[in-house]
Amino acid sequence: MNQQLSFDLPVVPALGRDNFMIAPSNALAVAMMETSQNWEGGKLILCGPEGSGKTHLSHVWAGTHDGQIVSAMNLSDADIPTLAQAAVVVEDVPNIAANSDAQTALFHLHNLMRMNQNPLLMTGTGTPNHWGLNLPDLQSRIDAAGVATLEAPDDTLLGAVIAKQFSDRQLMPRPDVIPFLVLRIDRSFAAAREVVCAMDGHSLARHKPLTRALASQVLDNLG
Repeated sequence: MNQQLSFDLPVVPALGRDNFMIAPSNALAVAMMETSQNWEGGKLILCGPEGSGKTHLSHVWAGTHDGQIVSAMNLSDADIPTLAQAAVVVEDVPNIAANSDAQTALFHLHNLMRMNQNPLLMTGTGTPNHWGLNLPDLQSRIDAAGVATLEAPDDTLLGAVIAKQFSDRQLMPRPDVIPFLVLRIDRSFAAAREVVCAMDGHSLARHKPLTRALASQVLDNLG
């Protein structure tokens, strides 16, 4: 059977505050982010597994604080004094574990942010003491920050995340698809993203609707 040509169209996630699902696994982290005036030293670490909502919450927080978002890997090329003039999100801090220039830049950003009394949010997978940073002065400042952790989702949140993944791709699965997936995929946001992406690809390539049968086939292939 001939397969329909598929096109790798960009997925545009909805990153507004109303698009983020609150559940017991993330409620404490969300509450901590909403009280930046109480952050110890004016900074907070947001950590959690891949796909857990760190980027989404970071965009919401930056929007409400008129702040900027910068990748940790780009800090060595950034204008740190200018960056420190407003609220800042530094994403994926563990990625600079082997980058001494970026670590030095983040150290200086810490100091200037505190001097300017602007809040600093940093994100990363895993706990900060396992980020592997080798600049002691930077690590000590990170250790002094509060930590907001996004935990693994329960069934309700996992179903909502799967639904959002479909919605971001402008896809409409059959009603029984999401409950079917919730019971069968790993309890992680990364697994939700992977299975929806795979179903999207299979549906396009084979011109099939998003049914439970297709979901079962995709899960067999992923397994």
